[in-house]
Amino acid sequence: MQALAPEIRIVKDAEELTRAAAGELVRCAKESVGRQGRFTVALAGGNTPISLYEMLATQPTFRTLLPWGKSHFFWGDERHVPPDHAENHYRKAQAAMFSRVDVPPENIHRVPAENPDAAAAAAEYEAELRRFFAVQPGKLPRFDLALLGMGPDGHVAALFPGSDALAVSDHFAVATRDAQRKTEWITLTLPVLNNAATVVFLACGREKSETLREVLRRVEHPPKDAVRIPAELVRPVNGRLLWIVDEEAAGLLKPAR
Repeated sequence: MQALAPEIRIVKDAEELTRAAAGELVRCAKESVGRQGRFTVALAGGNTPISLYEMLATQPTFRTLLPWGKSHFFWGDERHVPPDHAENHYRKAQAAMFSRVDVPPENIHRVPAENPDAAAAAAEYEAELRRFFAVQPGKLPRFDLALLGMGPDGHVAALFPGSDALAVSDHFAVATRDAQRKTEWITLTLPVLNNAATVVFLACGREKSETLREVLRRVEHPPKDAVRIPAELVRPVNGRLLWIVDEEAAGLLKPAR
């Protein structure tokens, strides 16, 4: 099945981006619970989503509408550090959101990044995905929503430019490394991200503008060269792709006709 063209939603600034993302997450959650009795989301790390998590947990408009008890939270990637480490994505989400709302502990499916072996941690996480989604042989887990950020270099989750992980098709999660920062990660693979019912990209700030323009250009006109920007490879095969970007990130995009 051919991937649908991405939707581009341009908002004024970071605050409006956060509000738009919160509205999208709540809408998706309510629709999913109404359709199947639960909502599954792969959360993003990085700094931009933290404001989103705080807004969901503290602003009554969103806090009261999100079906917390029927929502299951996973992560698209996690730094290979224990859950009490300052840079652990679960820890940040716990402080910003989960500590402020009534979420059953069993609904939070964190990456076991305290395992000293990153590959073993990825295998544990994959086993949890197989168990929770009751994945049949040859099939993939299907998230209702995958929330992603994009780095200035075009990386998504912990899928970095040039990484061997970009070509992985036989695992749901793998260990990977950011050679530039010399950090280890556990990340979902592209087949899992591309099997989500909805993928929402968040891009904020002028430092993302050149990469965003190039990614969208490559999506519209696939290049012949073999070099790929990770973000351009996120194309849900049976789902929706939405970019929510602020005016600074969208500064180099051509105005819609």
